[in-house]
Amino acid sequence: MRVEGRDEAVRRMSERGIDARAIAVFEDYWQQLADGAQGTIPESTIEPLVDVPELAAIEVDDDERRAALAKVAVVKLNGGLGTSMGMSGPKSALVARDGLTFLDIIASQLVGLEERYGSRPPLVLMNTPRTREESLAVLECYPQLAQQDLPLDFLQSMEPKLDAETLEPVSWPQDPGLEWCPPGHGDVYVSLAASGLLQQMRGAGYRYAFISNADNLGATCDPDIAAWLLAEGIPFAAEVAERTLNDRKGGHVAVRRSDGRIILRESAMVADDEQDLFQDTGRHGWFNTNNLWVGLDELDELMRQRDGVLGLPIIVNRKTVDPRRPDSPEVIQVESAMGTAVEAFEGSVALRVPRTRFRPVKTTNELLLLRSDVFELDEQSRIVSRIEHAEPRVSLDGSYKFVADFDERFPHGPPSLRECTSFGVEGDVTFGADVTAVGDVEVVAAEPARVEDGTRLTGRAVLSAECPA
Repeated sequence: MRVEGRDEAVRRMSERGIDARAIAVFEDYWQQLADGAQGTIPESTIEPLVDVPELAAIEVDDDERRAALAKVAVVKLNGGLGTSMGMSGPKSALVARDGLTFLDIIASQLVGLEERYGSRPPLVLMNTPRTREESLAVLECYPQLAQQDLPLDFLQSMEPKLDAETLEPVSWPQDPGLEWCPPGHGDVYVSLAASGLLQQMRGAGYRYAFISNADNLGATCDPDIAAWLLAEGIPFAAEVAERTLNDRKGGHVAVRRSDGRIILRESAMVADDEQDLFQDTGRHGWFNTNNLWVGLDELDELMRQRDGVLGLPIIVNRKTVDPRRPDSPEVIQVESAMGTAVEAFEGSVALRVPRTRFRPVKTTNELLLLRSDVFELDEQSRIVSRIEHAEPRVSLDGSYKFVADFDERFPHGPPSLRECTSFGVEGDVTFGADVTAVGDVEVVAAEPARVEDGTRLTGRAVLSAECPA
């Protein structure tokens, strides 16, 4: 590959005002690509992680919780646009439940901590230019946040998409904005430093940043974890949960044989002929929730030692320059995952947490469940279950993929799912008010149909326009 491609990418990043540390990370990854890196972690280089401390075993009192909360800043990754659900703005501005957006609930969770313990960590969003304005507008409804000693957000870096054949910056005159992309959420560390926030946090006396995804409302700032980290002096902790068959394609943690360090391996880091080993939940039993606790002093020291290049494993993401057009040029987006930083910190740990701390919303299946009567918000705005059995499995077909279509077909909200074990819909079905699903429910319609108000659904229901349920 011609180094002119790298140099042109660097020139464009410099002209855009990208921080030198972010450019250095990009150059390092570009060189790895040019040298043939595939970003894979072979099974032969790792061993399963077996000894994992557990959140349930941590014992602290309210004084320790209060003191610990004063040492934590909450960082939410807020760059998601929800394009897979047909959205164009920040996913966090979508209504999650009870008329409240994800950001409303996140803000209320932090206010709830202050009401409970008298201490409230500051909230900071990692935005992109496309999520910034709308997200900050939502937070204007919470005057308490305006009183914090840190800014409400900082911007993620951007980098050129690379032509998959030449590794030169791609050109797409039809929409030049699509020539650029964020470099994955592993960029959070560089962007914290580049924005000056890392130093601001340390200067204000914060010891840890709790980093998580804005679409995961289970990722609350847990004072027990914060107190434990402070007492043990742990530099970095990754929250993990027990892996099930539903998690087999998600990232898992393991131990690197060469040095005994914990590592994170994502699906994109696995060769095709080792996917069966990657998905073996009996072998690799812990998945990454992407809830991370990062020691700010240790992060600053690492950034200084490595001139801003933490050396996170490369992720080679192959796409088309216009994701809506499969006939557009093939590109490579060079990315990294923030969880892979677990291997960069000496003494990092994985902490076992319950699945209640992992409630991401990536599809309308998960949105339906979150909005349903299976859950409610408690007095601290935490998402809590109202059932004692396993949560129902939801499967909606393509008619419900986009949020606008989903809302149109559930104009009165989701059906009651508290007595439901599985809920599937195949076809264009609109649901009336006060619908209840019991047991395993499958609703099928070959043409647009309606489930009438007050219907009790059980088993398989085949609908037609003439014979609604």
